[in-house]
Amino acid sequence: MNQTYATAAVSLIVLATLLVGALGLRISRTTSDFYVASRSVPPRLNAYAISGEYLSAASFLGVAGLVLAQGVDMLWFPIGYTAGYLVLLIFVAAPLRRSGAYTLPDFAEARTESRTVRRIASVFVVGIGWLYLLPQLRGAGLTLRLVTGAPQWFGGLLVAAVVTTAVAAGGMRSITFVQAFQYWLKLTALLLPAVFLLGAWGNDHAPRPSWDGPPTFHRATVVDFDAAQRIAVDQPVRVTVKGTVDGKRLDRAPLLLAKGPHEIAAGASVRFPEGARVPRTAAGSQAGPDRSSWANPVSADRDQHSLYATYGLILATFLGTMGLPHVVVRFYTNPDGRAARRTTVIVLGLLSAFYLLMPVYGALGRLYAPDLVLSGDTDAAVLLLPQRLIGGITGDLLGALVAAGAFAAFLSTTSGLTLSVAGVLAQDVLPTLGVRHFRLATLLAVAVPVAATFAVPDLSAAGAVGLAFAVSASSFCPLLVLGIWWRGLTPPGAAAGLLVGGGSALVAVAATMGGAPRSGLLHALFAWPAVWSVPVGFTTMIVVSLATRHRIPPSTAAVMARLHLPETSGPRPSLP
Repeated sequence: MNQTYATAAVSLIVLATLLVGALGLRISRTTSDFYVASRSVPPRLNAYAISGEYLSAASFLGVAGLVLAQGVDMLWFPIGYTAGYLVLLIFVAAPLRRSGAYTLPDFAEARTESRTVRRIASVFVVGIGWLYLLPQLRGAGLTLRLVTGAPQWFGGLLVAAVVTTAVAAGGMRSITFVQAFQYWLKLTALLLPAVFLLGAWGNDHAPRPSWDGPPTFHRATVVDFDAAQRIAVDQPVRVTVKGTVDGKRLDRAPLLLAKGPHEIAAGASVRFPEGARVPRTAAGSQAGPDRSSWANPVSADRDQHSLYATYGLILATFLGTMGLPHVVVRFYTNPDGRAARRTTVIVLGLLSAFYLLMPVYGALGRLYAPDLVLSGDTDAAVLLLPQRLIGGITGDLLGALVAAGAFAAFLSTTSGLTLSVAGVLAQDVLPTLGVRHFRLATLLAVAVPVAATFAVPDLSAAGAVGLAFAVSASSFCPLLVLGIWWRGLTPPGAAAGLLVGGGSALVAVAATMGGAPRSGLLHALFAWPAVWSVPVGFTTMIVVSLATRHRIPPSTAAVMARLHLPETSGPRPSLP
């Protein structure tokens, strides 16, 4: 990839983001402007903004990498990400807007009349937001290093600085325009290169990728191993080696790799023949922490318990979307509940259009970039395909466009997360002094995850994203669904469900990220906890609420009426 073109493209995205953020400074004046854009964002613009912030780099880069490395089963990820909005449309969108809240903790307190529930919800919002911010900042560093050669720490700091400036300058009103612009940039950055890539694929006689196992080498391919690695060969293959393999030093000499594990020393180059299957990365590999990680499943036993893992993924993505703080806060910006529903329908269409491109890049990656599975850079497939298939200045320009789209993905998602976390910090942690403390909260919202990226440089991005979805599905999904649709929810029930449901998911995935348990069914249960932690959250809320019926808030009838009566039906009861 041409680093000059990529650097120029990323610089233009940064400049455009700052300019649009400066526009927000001119039109954002009130506290309501900063928190919810004065609840005046029309459905179409809001849908563009929601799609822009939701399509993070895990979607822009990671989904294609998943398809490249593990096949079509990984398309459950984009299906789950999109279908989550269908669940949100049916159960949550309009009532949540009618609640009149600014944040999820606002809704929790208004529904339960409990400061305790509000504090618990605030902790979960901030925790989920910071967990989701970590892979954005870390991924920005990896991507910027790949496309420009900049130090890895620089990308995360650049994203943090740009986002802090834009959010602090104009709040929600400013970020709405930024994210809407970035959605269309991301779609263009994938759609235009896809047209050229499909043309090049057709000129290559349209070969079909292999889906019945690991990817195969479409052409004879040389793989350079920057770090020592252990690979597992499924069937014997004759390769040409320069370097050390299984303790033998060779200089461009042929070697038969028998079925089973093999040790590849750092600095070795291995030439695989056309048609050979890509070896698997075996346990004990020493690939460095700067490799792709959100394209790896959290559970190493996914193949052994694939049905359970698939259901765990479906539940986490279907139900976790409605509890992600940067997603929910945008529905407070619509003028009314009807506009919130229209926004969600448009979002479903926008996300579907985007995710239709992911199988294209994944399939082309299996054909023309299978070596990335061994190097650990599967997320780079989207960035590298234009140069590999097209080459020349056209490939460089298309690669720069893709790099710009990838960096826009980091900026847009980080902006939404920072805004949602800052809103909660400004209301529940710092003294409420309007816009001034909102800007201070913005600095705090970004500073903590930035510090964490330096303190824990080898944190698994897949683990962080999976943890955020699992905790969201197990905590806020029960709170929102029961809070909106069941009159019997009580403050003790809400508090217990948040702690037990969200806490169990947190402990399970954190234990998996920590390496225990390492294998077997228990490992799968901990790595994909939504199958059991979501029912635990719902059951705890219901059982404790039934046991404390005398604690049903006295204003429940008025609150439920406000949540479900259309805005045009006459006088509306107000929240206490």
